[in-house]
Amino acid sequence: MSMKQSPMSPSKHTSNGNASVLPLENGFSDSLSMLNSEKAVEELIQQPLLHGIDDHLIEFAEALRTVAKALRQAAEGKASAQAEASEWKRKYELEKSRNLQLEKRAMPSEKHLDENGRVVHLTNEPVLSDGAVEKSDRCCGEHGICSHQVLRDGEHDNDASVVPNKMIRKASFKLSWCCKGDKSDQKKHDIVSFEKGNITTAERSSKQISLKWESPPQTVLILTKPNSTAVRMLCSELVRWLKEQKSLNIFVEPRVRTELLTESSYYQFVQTWENDKEILFLHRKVDLVVTLGGDGTVLWAASMFKGPVPPVVPFSLGSLGFMTPFYSEHYKEYLDSILRGPISITLRHRLQCHVIRASAKSDLDSEEPILVLNEVTIDRGISSFLTNLECYCDNSFVTCVQGDGLILSTTSGSTAYSLAAGGSMVHPQVPGILFTPICPHSLSFRPLILPEHVTIRVQVPFNSRGHAWASFDGKDRKKLAPGDALVCSMATWPVPTACQADSTSDFLRSIHEGLHWNLRKTQQSFDSPRET
Repeated sequence: MSMKQSPMSPSKHTSNGNASVLPLENGFSDSLSMLNSEKAVEELIQQPLLHGIDDHLIEFAEALRTVAKALRQAAEGKASAQAEASEWKRKYELEKSRNLQLEKRAMPSEKHLDENGRVVHLTNEPVLSDGAVEKSDRCCGEHGICSHQVLRDGEHDNDASVVPNKMIRKASFKLSWCCKGDKSDQKKHDIVSFEKGNITTAERSSKQISLKWESPPQTVLILTKPNSTAVRMLCSELVRWLKEQKSLNIFVEPRVRTELLTESSYYQFVQTWENDKEILFLHRKVDLVVTLGGDGTVLWAASMFKGPVPPVVPFSLGSLGFMTPFYSEHYKEYLDSILRGPISITLRHRLQCHVIRASAKSDLDSEEPILVLNEVTIDRGISSFLTNLECYCDNSFVTCVQGDGLILSTTSGSTAYSLAAGGSMVHPQVPGILFTPICPHSLSFRPLILPEHVTIRVQVPFNSRGHAWASFDGKDRKKLAPGDALVCSMATWPVPTACQADSTSDFLRSIHEGLHWNLRKTQQSFDSPRET
């Protein structure tokens, strides 16, 4: 961290990084000679200023405070770097162990003796509780992604209070990469190939993703938009149809269950949760999530799952929806097809954000992370001053934002606030983070799209004239004081949403119908005959 030296400041930096002090008048040379250590800086800046001191000495005292803060952060930089290196090592070990497990699954069944002398069968097929081997397609990552890789975090629920009396086995599924038609030129091959000195890149995320149920779904969670009579009527009709025609277990919010029981005692079979702790384990019970509302209802559904997210089927009952391709009038036909499978889905990436206060000893000392599906916004709030934000990308300085604020958006959120601020519309399956300024104080400040693997740090400088405010998907507003920072990176768990046709067709249809994108009158030649 560097500090611009004021021309009025009486100090300068030598080549070895220590501060040397020029002689001053009025007997201050003896006192300022003690500034060779951080302790001397702290002692000096804590002394009260004399009455009537000159303005340049006040500026010098403020500069010393900034230097003291920089020295403390530099001392903590080594610890932060070591922690980051340990995290990368941990990720490498996890990836290495996962690859070893995949290799073992691909090997034929073998027999080994355990320490007690009993025969142990090693096989790549999952084993049921009764000891029988489940007859299912092998899912070792060769043809797609398994449900345990998408929806299971590997933890065990030891809390008996949140486990129902009747154990419900979750439905398993498999994700596979596919393309349109067998004769398509989009064939499956390696990501990067090297042959005869030429490097060629293969298709990355252009293929559609297909979900195939390996066991039938048994439990459905229904989330609805509040304060809507039409949605409430559709919800009661949908619950009755899923129970009578599909024999599914139904979960709803406590508010919705109260509304259903007020309407009729028939809905006693509907289940709900009692506290936030039970919400954390919903992904272990729910096979499918159905939303009745607009994009806001989809955002609410995503916010309920802090880790893995079951497949989401969003029905459009809002004013403007880019993530709700299904029409509620035909919910029976859509759900029939989805419950049978296979279906096309879109993996919508999320951002993981956490706030680091200025008083934190390291970057690991942060607040609880927040997941966003659309965007995180840092703005000036009610302050009349321009916001001042220092932005870093993987510890590399990007720019200093001066304006109304900054938007860090996912590609799913590219058609939301980021689009209104001048950002580009991006296909939701393109992995990336949108870096969009809000009314910047520079005409050359254009939006950026950064790769998905980067970590972005937005910090309020210590000399900022006011506070900044961060909001996450339009809620959970937090104040950022000078010295506070917001760190964002791509989250581990995406939000899988079902498609009506496929991911690309749904995206193009949403911008045509929702935004009337590039809609204009057809240009006609004056030489052609006019219609009468």
